[in-house]
Amino acid sequence: MRPAFSVILLTTLIGAGQGLFLALFTAQSYALFGLLPPQNGHTFYAHGSLVALLLLAAGLLASFFHLGHPERAWRTAAQWRTSWLSREVIVLPAFMGTVLLYGIAHLANWKPVLVTLPSGIPIDATVALGIAGTLLAFALYICTAMVYACLPFLREWHSPLTVINYVLLGGASGFMLATAFSAFAASDLVRFFAGWAIIITVLAFIGRSASLLRNARLRPKSSLQTAIGIKHPGIVQKSQGFTGGSFNTREFFHGRTGSHLRAIKWVFLLGAFVIPLLLLAAGLSGGSTAALFAAFAVQYPGLLAERWFFFAQANHPQNLYYQAIA
Repeated sequence: MRPAFSVILLTTLIGAGQGLFLALFTAQSYALFGLLPPQNGHTFYAHGSLVALLLLAAGLLASFFHLGHPERAWRTAAQWRTSWLSREVIVLPAFMGTVLLYGIAHLANWKPVLVTLPSGIPIDATVALGIAGTLLAFALYICTAMVYACLPFLREWHSPLTVINYVLLGGASGFMLATAFSAFAASDLVRFFAGWAIIITVLAFIGRSASLLRNARLRPKSSLQTAIGIKHPGIVQKSQGFTGGSFNTREFFHGRTGSHLRAIKWVFLLGAFVIPLLLLAAGLSGGSTAALFAAFAVQYPGLLAERWFFFAQANHPQNLYYQAIA
């Protein structure tokens, strides 16, 4: 398929925003049970929510550049019963609204106790909003991934690994960003976030490697022989049927060589996984804040390359016809 950079930005930006929010609420949950020191809501949670909200808004803005008629964008929510895209369009603003309320509640220190657990732990409004945001974040990961995983004719996408990798890659970038953010907003949480960032990034590397191995073994179910119903082994395609390009040749094939794809694969494996982990380890061992920021600064472009490869690797069945000559 031909990667659209607006969609690449959409999926990576909102994935990082979701992951950052999950990191923030994870820290609050640990602190609620006395496993981490409590943080200043105004400095840490409110500002962290603002960063997450900016990432989500940037991703939403990028998505409009993929629409032929942006003024009709509201119609995308109309098919929510059958369309994962419609569900994504509904869940994204709901999640953004929850993140906004979560940040405002911490900023205003609005924490009315809603219920008290048998252990005596109070559940206030920020915790309730955090739980709602967590559910919406995972729902959004699933909706975004299922837009692609639900397509059986694109076999590279049609796998549970697509959903797993969207969740893990978004979580890895969010916790990596949380590590950098906590370096100046809550230094006592750096090792906590870094530990989770390492775990999730390693899991994301395993999941993405599994999808690469799976896709490398895929073989087309169709051929020139099955397309025209003639089993002769000597059938050769001589023309694609057009004197120039068409929608089919532009939108369903990226136009890059195999060597280009292999280069991009190594770029994202190094940029999204290996180098960020090394920088994170260096930042923790040497106490370098710059290395922690560099880990996310390197990982995000790596994720852009990963998402470009994700779209480009999907081989539409029509390419058996058009790509062979194009």
